[in-house]
This record gives sequence, C-alpha cells and structure tokens, in this order.
Amino acid sequence: MCSMENIAICMLIMALTTYLIRVIPIGFVRTRLENEWVQDFLFYIPFCVLSAMTFPDVLYSTTPAGATTPHFTSAAIATMVAIVLAWKDKGLVRVALVAVLVAIIVELLLPVIF
Repeated sequence: MCSMENIAICMLIMALTTYLIRVIPIGFVRTRLENEWVQDFLFYIPFCVLSAMTFPDVLYSTTPAGATTPHFTSAAIATMVAIVLAWKDKGLVRVALVAVLVAIIVELLLPVIF
C-alpha cells in the first residue's frame, strides 16, 4: 500500500543510498589518483551515461501525434545535422534549434518526396 509512511521510508532509503554512493569514495580515497587511464575513465563517465540515456529518445522523438510509429528518417537526419554542428563547435542552443528545424522540414517534405 502507498501510505505516507511507506513513501517517507522509501525516500529516506533513496536519499541515503545516493548520499553514500557519493561520500564513500571521498571518505576512503585520500590520495590523488595517479593513473591517467582511471582519470580519463572517470572524466568521461558522465558524458557516456547521459548519451546512453538520451539517444534512444532522440530516435523516438519524431512520432507524430496520434501515431504509434516514429519517423526514423527525420530523426536520423536531424541527429546527423546536430552532430556536424556540434563538431564545428556551434553553441548548444544553435545546435538544438537547427536540429529541431531540420526535423520539422524533413517531416513536412517526407509526404511530398515519397
């Protein structure tokens, strides 16, 4: 049952778990990491996790209202445009806006082309 007491206990357990995951390495690792491979690994982990969590949603984001299947073509083209713009060091807002505009244009042109 979802009572307020059960919800409070669950939130406390989640808070402690999250806190311990962050505090234990700080408490037990007192020396600086000298291994460059480990430093590089720890540096790139947040980017990899964020990419793994968001990329599937990018491919399914072009599902029209009321439809059950996404249009992978417009998602793929917009993603390629976003990667090229990001590679050329354009700003995040510009990359996002252009990718959205490309997806919209491709969505409008798909019925005309096919």
